[in-house]
Amino acid sequence: MPGFCRDCLQDTTDGAPRCRSCGSPRLIRHAELATLAIAHIDCDAFYATIEKRDNPAIADQPVLVGGGRRGVVAACCYIARTFGIHSAMPMFEALRRCPNATVVRPDMAKYARVGREVRTLMLDLTPLVEPLSIDEAFLDLSGTERLHGMPPAKTLARFARTVEQQIGITVSIGLSNNKFLAKIASDLDKPRGYAVLGQAEAAAFLAPRPVSAIFGVGQVTQARLARNGYRTIADLQHAEPADLMRRYGEEGLRLHRLSRGIDARRVSPDREAKSVSSETTFESDISGFRPLERRLWLQTEKVSARLKAADLAGATVTLKLKTADFQLRTRARSLGHPTQLAATIFAAGRDLLAREANGTAFRLIGIGVSALTDGPGTTDFIESRTAEAEAAVDKLRERYGRDAVIKGIALDEAEET
Repeated sequence: MPGFCRDCLQDTTDGAPRCRSCGSPRLIRHAELATLAIAHIDCDAFYATIEKRDNPAIADQPVLVGGGRRGVVAACCYIARTFGIHSAMPMFEALRRCPNATVVRPDMAKYARVGREVRTLMLDLTPLVEPLSIDEAFLDLSGTERLHGMPPAKTLARFARTVEQQIGITVSIGLSNNKFLAKIASDLDKPRGYAVLGQAEAAAFLAPRPVSAIFGVGQVTQARLARNGYRTIADLQHAEPADLMRRYGEEGLRLHRLSRGIDARRVSPDREAKSVSSETTFESDISGFRPLERRLWLQTEKVSARLKAADLAGATVTLKLKTADFQLRTRARSLGHPTQLAATIFAAGRDLLAREANGTAFRLIGIGVSALTDGPGTTDFIESRTAEAEAAVDKLRERYGRDAVIKGIALDEAEET
């Protein structure tokens, strides 16, 4: 069976457990290895790994990235996961399970910069890169063998090594002949993984898995399928396509095809992010306008930093509030033009907040920007001066850290944290 060493890239043709050239046990073998070119690349515990890279003192500790005790876990390292902690878990529950965990406040601007570095290395492999989020993407390396002097499988292994050496984080790779199978494969060997899932083995591999393993099948769809007797992917494989279409329309045909590992979607480099947002859950409920305003500004700065890092601008601002009794409120405003400036985004969000801050106690506030376009957006004369000021602040923070410059409205919050 064809294979190679993931560390030195030397071919292996026997069943030895280690590479005969460098002694590494990280060998990859698969019958279809030479013909597969669709990959899903996912950075391992992205936020937490970056924090460990930047602070070696916590490298061997369980690390949680997120807010205070009333916030949620935005990300956690693999050590923390051994305690049963996962993303979106309430922070108080995560700390109950692992009281000695190190909690780090998220730095979205930094994560965006690292994500962009990884994306640049992906684009060195192929122009067909379809981002899914800040830390994962699909790639199509078809036809790149002559360019890189090696088949896609080896090119991906070399990419993973380059990311580790140049950026200091790790990735996991799934390789197949389509996006659906590549995405499943990338989850099989985390962290620092490399898994191959070929078309010939796909149906048998998928059969025992629950229908929720198919993308787009959430809790509601899963319950609906279960009522009709479809609980595993094998149930969908054995169903007649006509029966599935009669029950679920075009979605039934999609489910039948995916159950057999058939996915005709192309890797689309034009995929665009729909929005950029940031939110925070308070340590205790807040009802006053001024303290809400301060926290809104801090979230706005994070959104602006992420937009600038991704070279995006947006024309719609959305305010998100959650009341003490968990009722969600969203309010939106369209701007006259796309922007990435914190001051402009904040002005729109502040006006929306003023209408809602009527004494109601809130436990969460967030702000987002949508209707995104490439570039910094457009500015009038006043905004151009604001853009110059923000650019100067950004340079100072990049050199000396986020706390080098703090806007007056955020001073009270800075003292609290």
